[in-house]
Amino acid sequence: MRSVCSRRSGAVFPGQCTIVRRMRRPTSVEVMLLSAIVLWALNLTVSRYILTNGFQPLAFSTVRYGLASLVFILLALGLERSLRIARRDFVLVGSAALVLFVNQIGFVYALKTTSASVIALILAATPIIAALIGLAFGMEVLSRRFWLGAALSFAGVALVALGATGQLGVDTAGILFGILTATTWAIYSILITPLMQRYSPVRISAVVLPLSWVGMALIGLPQTRSQDWHLGWEVWALVLFATLGPLVVTNILWFKSLDSIGASRATLAANLQPFLAALFAVVLLDETIDVIQVVGGLMIGIGILAARRRSPVSPGE
Repeated sequence: MRSVCSRRSGAVFPGQCTIVRRMRRPTSVEVMLLSAIVLWALNLTVSRYILTNGFQPLAFSTVRYGLASLVFILLALGLERSLRIARRDFVLVGSAALVLFVNQIGFVYALKTTSASVIALILAATPIIAALIGLAFGMEVLSRRFWLGAALSFAGVALVALGATGQLGVDTAGILFGILTATTWAIYSILITPLMQRYSPVRISAVVLPLSWVGMALIGLPQTRSQDWHLGWEVWALVLFATLGPLVVTNILWFKSLDSIGASRATLAANLQPFLAALFAVVLLDETIDVIQVVGGLMIGIGILAARRRSPVSPGE
């Protein structure tokens, strides 16, 4: 916003001026970041719809990750001409693949047994869980402010779970699968951080996703064999979206955003994703959120903001 004083402004008294509002256009990085967040948010609603309209959980994971693995391998070979990973990183890559495998098992069964809005609110606590894991491995030094934020966030998760257990089609196992999903995603994010310093996101995905897919394909073989593949074009279109959008496109958009504006700003914006996901689920799937769950979601968000906020540093420190 800025003030402009001129003869054309119609000023009658000295100093009188016209207020001119000028809206700043979003930058390309902001558009990429917002697009990635929206696609991630939609993924929960889309996956919930797929899993409640004929697709068995492990068969869905097998198809989705199989297709995404193929896409990333082709991208890596086309862009970098190599899938090579140094021997020193084998254990790290294998660990990341194993954790991602467990993460996807938790993800599909959470959405199969619990509403997408509930899972979205539970996943909002992922940054707090990641910080606690970092503390356990000596990678984080946490302040009193963080512990206050963590307490608020986990109290919020408890309220979300408490409100969900009284809903039709929601059981305790679904809540536990949601917590497993948030925890394993936090661990996965920590594991790939050092890999990101040595390899591109495309190459990491081209190696880690196929390794995870092997486990999904093996454990999901009975469901894949018994799966009825005549699901209609709508379900298959959503499967394609859930693969190419939240798995492939967001990978590129997210890491380009990280490179441009930094991890702290990008991650802070990503905190919007769980609440958008809950909103999409309510609007598109006609899910309901109780007042107690809304309060829980707000407590999770406030806790994250409190944990992230740093005390001002005086000059010279």
